[in-house]
Amino acid sequence: MRVHFIAIGGSAMHNLAIALHKKGFTVSGSDDHIFEPSASRLAKYGLLPEQEGWYPEKITNELDAVILGMHARVDNPELLKAQELGVTIYSYPDYIYEQSKNKLRVVIGGSHGKTSITSMILHVLQHQDMQFDYLVGAQLEGFETMVGLSDAPVIVIEGDEYLASPIDRRPKFHIYKANIGVISGIAWDHINVFPTFESYTDQFKIFIETIQPGGALIYCEADPVLQQTVADTETDVAKYAYNLPQFSIENGVTNIIYDGNIYPLQVFGEHNLLNIQAAQQVCAQLGIAPHSFYQAITSFKGAARRLELLGKTDTSNIYKDFAHSPSKLKATIQAVKAQFTSRKLIAVIELHTFSSLNKDFLNEYAGTMNEADEAIVFIDKRTFAQKNMEPYSEAIVKSAFSRPDLIFFDEPALLLKYLEDINLTEANLLLMSSGNFGGLDLVLLKNNLLKL
Repeated sequence: MRVHFIAIGGSAMHNLAIALHKKGFTVSGSDDHIFEPSASRLAKYGLLPEQEGWYPEKITNELDAVILGMHARVDNPELLKAQELGVTIYSYPDYIYEQSKNKLRVVIGGSHGKTSITSMILHVLQHQDMQFDYLVGAQLEGFETMVGLSDAPVIVIEGDEYLASPIDRRPKFHIYKANIGVISGIAWDHINVFPTFESYTDQFKIFIETIQPGGALIYCEADPVLQQTVADTETDVAKYAYNLPQFSIENGVTNIIYDGNIYPLQVFGEHNLLNIQAAQQVCAQLGIAPHSFYQAITSFKGAARRLELLGKTDTSNIYKDFAHSPSKLKATIQAVKAQFTSRKLIAVIELHTFSSLNKDFLNEYAGTMNEADEAIVFIDKRTFAQKNMEPYSEAIVKSAFSRPDLIFFDEPALLLKYLEDINLTEANLLLMSSGNFGGLDLVLLKNNLLKL
């Protein structure tokens, strides 16, 4: 098979390219800019394009397929050439389905927790020596790539609700036609695509309807919006609700208590306990007994950038987290505060995505940082320019978060100077962003703060 990737540098795209290369496919690709770690990982397998840019001459009738990334535009010259020649064009979710249509497909959806739940399932399946394929949105310990394709009978897919490609406006998780579907919760996001809460929740109803007859839906009953969405959707699938397990927190360690046994975890927070219960329900559907699941999950360290511990001393921890939406922000702050009740919590959020920067959406953040002892919001003013959005004032941010004592920065250098001067004795620092804080070196910051 000869496959060409348009926008090969994307997170999912370059991992799929590597997976197909390892499967024996002839893979080529193009992109107008490839960032790290994609560039190094593509280079390792001889897949890094010699030059950046778009080259229609790469598109010929000898190709079996073109895989189109979301980063490409509808007027991309390579896409136009493929359309002109009649070469088969897939979005990457389309191609994942094509590669897995004869497998049992487990699809993890929801506004939050998708990566963590998927990672937990993969960790347990690997611990049980089961064969499986996968697609996950983060680099995991013990997995070389974020996509794995083989002859395994099962595939576990992190399925998000964003659009498949510039020419395919379906949410990705609709395309996979799950046999086992999971929804972790519903909290409005992607307002550039779903301008109303109703249009957003409708996507989850459609996802439930795509679960194949005789399949299963696993959902969080702690989410009232999700409960109502499930109740409003008629479909021929079994429905399994999950909620918090019995647990305890002792000496900074969270333990799950099941059937009289205690299972100490390396992750924490009620959102992670819910994620674990979702993963347990999936694994039960795949034939793994609860005791075996909980024993395996005790060695799960978490996915990259999901409450990732950057460094610690006896009196302080520094965490990095991917949280950026209101629900993720609130859950992450609550988790750290509940785990370390006697420590001060300094929480920093970078607003970086289109939705989080949208002035009409900003009020969704009201109260989300209330449990932090010190709340800091950072918006790199260059991001407004890059996204062609109108900047707004510090006063608007403070009002939206309903927190008058909130501290606001719009320049990376000023944020760095402030953070370098904080006292972390008996305090934790939580850094949350789907971006990179304007290019700050968080490892160097951690070393300076912890005197490493």
